[in-house]
Amino acid sequence: MKNSITQYIRTLISRGLSQNTIKSYEKDLLQLMDFLTKYFENEQIDLNSVSRLYLRDFLRSLSLKGRNNRTLARKATVIKNFFSFCEKNDLIKVNSAENLKIPKFEKKLPKHFTEIEMEDLLSIPDLSSKFGVRNKAILELIYSSGLRISELASATIYRLDLDSKLIKIIGKGNKERIVPIGKKAVRALKNYLKIRNQFYSPDKRAQKEISDTLFLSKSGKPLTADELREILDKYIRLVAKTKGYSPHSIRHSFATHLITNGADLRAVQEMLGHSNLSTTEIYTHLSLKDLKKVYEQAHPKSKKQD
Repeated sequence: MKNSITQYIRTLISRGLSQNTIKSYEKDLLQLMDFLTKYFENEQIDLNSVSRLYLRDFLRSLSLKGRNNRTLARKATVIKNFFSFCEKNDLIKVNSAENLKIPKFEKKLPKHFTEIEMEDLLSIPDLSSKFGVRNKAILELIYSSGLRISELASATIYRLDLDSKLIKIIGKGNKERIVPIGKKAVRALKNYLKIRNQFYSPDKRAQKEISDTLFLSKSGKPLTADELREILDKYIRLVAKTKGYSPHSIRHSFATHLITNGADLRAVQEMLGHSNLSTTEIYTHLSLKDLKKVYEQAHPKSKKQD
């Protein structure tokens, strides 16, 4: 089984999945492998002998340990995908996970900022320092174009067209998409690009290596996804009124504000880089929730009678 998992992980890597996703998949499958050893002599697991009952028993054991249905659904999906891979590559004769049921769970609506909160967030950076100018450009771009942090970290100058107000993004699965950039983000990026050379490393070789990277650290190296999260978290803590907000909340705000203001759902799907429209549809629920709140506050017939 270990060899099959290794082959599967290599396939995921070749598909361009993020490191976090790959690590999560591998961890889930190794956890399953450890659980299945009790059913086999000498701990040599034969995938052809792994029945659906074994897999259900694995999920049941996690449930008894207090794992919620969201976690169980993710692990069940990983298992089904793994066994499907094994079947397609003739590693097993029968796919015992084919009819494995995925536990149902209530999808949590993602946290997002109001338009006023986003204005507050975007106004925080101190433009008298080069770091403030850079961070303003980071905030404006991620909100203007709805980028993932990983996409922001991999953004390069040659994929940026400020004249046309567009940026070319390499998203999940190495899929390429072109996303519009708003006027305020264009202005912030132009201001940053004027002082970007102040971040250059004095090392000529390092300077050449990072010459195309859009956002640089104080040492002149490309800002990593973790460093970008740290920068954004610092500002978010000043605006967020409750717990649960993260840099990804800015992307959620981008999508929610677009749909609330009448944007086409499929257009938002394209800009976000979602493979399935169903993933984007969650923002319609957010928008309807906001509209209902406005209605209840404003419509005379919705107010409680004294």
